[in-house]
Amino acid sequence: MGEARHQLLPRLGDDPAREYRLGIMGGTFDPIHYGHLVTAEQAREALDLDLVLFMPAGSPAFKQGQKVTSAEERYAMTVLATAANPAFYASRFEIDRPGVTYTVDTLRELRAHYPENVHLYFITGADAIIDIVSWHDAADIARLATLIAATRPGYDIGQAQTRIHESGIDFDVRYIQIPALAISSTNIRERVAVGKSVRYLTSESVIGYIGKNGLYAGGSDTGDREIDDSDGKGGA
Repeated sequence: MGEARHQLLPRLGDDPAREYRLGIMGGTFDPIHYGHLVTAEQAREALDLDLVLFMPAGSPAFKQGQKVTSAEERYAMTVLATAANPAFYASRFEIDRPGVTYTVDTLRELRAHYPENVHLYFITGADAIIDIVSWHDAADIARLATLIAATRPGYDIGQAQTRIHESGIDFDVRYIQIPALAISSTNIRERVAVGKSVRYLTSESVIGYIGKNGLYAGGSDTGDREIDDSDGKGGA
């Protein structure tokens, strides 16, 4: 990576005597909402993460040909939503990279950038974990990062565990329960399109940005899963 790419990432790993833990929260964030924020905060607390890096996808692999809000607007909403938490860091790292966004490419660049005492934790939804064995270069994802799988209370993780076991890929997955996962970006877009309130689904700053910029007024034709679509970057 060039120097300009380095500047898109927070500084971490300076003390060689300790281990650092960097959480990576990927997704389209169209828009970012409280489900993402609560998940990131609970993952940070549960796994003792030093920082959580929010990375809006530039050109999500699984949304090729679908309508997606511009990367700049999704990044702006991510900055607004995460600004109040000193452990959250919104990055342009992916939106400034040309081409289709794959999780494995991001993890490879992060691994090359940070020293070995920085451990990578990729945060996604449990539904995505079921599909992760088919993601682009899935074995490399397993080698590069620990996975944090966010689930709803009562979610049966057995299917995900079976799928991963049968793949033969050595994924390290930590499961955490997140009550706020009933919130989805799709529902927010649909509510905005018909003039319904989205208060308490996402931050007031994001709601203000959506209104000021007229986002989602024309309806939505995209879908998402438990945590928006953080799984979308991994598709083949």
